Amino acid sequence: MPEFYDALETRDPESRERALMGALPGQIAHAKGKASGWARILSEVDPAAVTGRAALAKLPVTRKPDLVALQKAEPPFGGLNATPVAQLGRIFVSPGPIYDPVGRGRDWGRAARALFAAGFRSGEVALNTFAYHFTPAGSMMEAGALALGCAVVPGGTGQTEMQVAAIASLRASAYIGTPSFLKLIVEKADELKADIGSLRKAAVGAEYLPAPLRAAMGERGIRVLQSYASADLGLIAYESEALEGMILDEELILEIVRPGTGDPVPEGEVGEVVITTFNADYPLIRFATGDLSAVLRGTSPCGRTNTRIRGWMGRADQTTKVKGMFVHPSQVAEIVKRHPEILKARLVVDNPGGTDRMTVQCEVRGAPSAGLAQAIEDSIRSITKLRGEVAFREPGELPNDGKAVEDAKKYD
Repeated sequence: MPEFYDALETRDPESRERALMGALPGQIAHAKGKASGWARILSEVDPAAVTGRAALAKLPVTRKPDLVALQKAEPPFGGLNATPVAQLGRIFVSPGPIYDPVGRGRDWGRAARALFAAGFRSGEVALNTFAYHFTPAGSMMEAGALALGCAVVPGGTGQTEMQVAAIASLRASAYIGTPSFLKLIVEKADELKADIGSLRKAAVGAEYLPAPLRAAMGERGIRVLQSYASADLGLIAYESEALEGMILDEELILEIVRPGTGDPVPEGEVGEVVITTFNADYPLIRFATGDLSAVLRGTSPCGRTNTRIRGWMGRADQTTKVKGMFVHPSQVAEIVKRHPEILKARLVVDNPGGTDRMTVQCEVRGAPSAGLAQAIEDSIRSITKLRGEVAFREPGELPNDGKAVEDAKKYD
């Protein structure tokens, strides 16, 4: 029989949706009432009216890059924190700088759920090799492991020989960290002829997990599962033993939107991950992560019933320069809105002969009407202040990779 962290993981999907949408108006009211930044951003929003996804999709999107300006205008958190600074537990610092608040609650980043799915259990010794300084990964994962009853070795980064010695001496059975550092530790253990056979499971994140690395660790008896988290949101999604996509955390509302917009895409289409949290300390509403992913249809064979995503698929910020001027995904979205004949569009920038060229590739249903190409070119000029060409494509011809702007310039 499969084991689950709690009963929430196997809820009927409709029951989960009702519970999330039922709690949403209260969370929005909490954010507006307790956080000056959200009071400003959501000033025109009636929380009681936001009872479903259609209403949620009309709310403003706050993007991660916005945090730098917001926090500079209203230090330290842009007014997005509902808990006063003096009552927080930790403050982390990301490049930008961006300051990330952490409350005093147990397992504040909700990492325990992902670690449980990776096989971590009470009484195990877990080596945590994520950084503990300024960045939250070390602290976040430690809190989750402690919540499960593990004893944590706070290894942090580097000092590979000491990490190997700790595993061998303490008979650590679980690893937390990046997949690349796990590889280094295993290779160092081989070099030192150290016995790390006690290591049986690894919860990895923060970087790409190559399939050959997972397979190589599996051959050594180490099962590797990954999770997807961020400094602002904590755990977003995690793998289970089924290894079929990543399962969304139970305390989040997920939307996948067209990059540069707040418009949800059809199920299965790649877009930007937007999250609404039920965190009382830091209630992020329609927070755009800048990451690309897509929803997988159906539920996981492991028995968990929440939404699955394909995992991290790149960055949504596809801004690029053309003839010294920036073009943005939001501008492509505006072009599409002006012309209902366009089903999907992709702006491709290349430089034949060393000169920048912009082409908007448009999927349209049926034969394009007379004058449509010229009308779209006029919109390109109006919106981007640059000249652009138009190329028509058949429905489904453009790649499903979430790209609204493709930089195909070559410099060799």
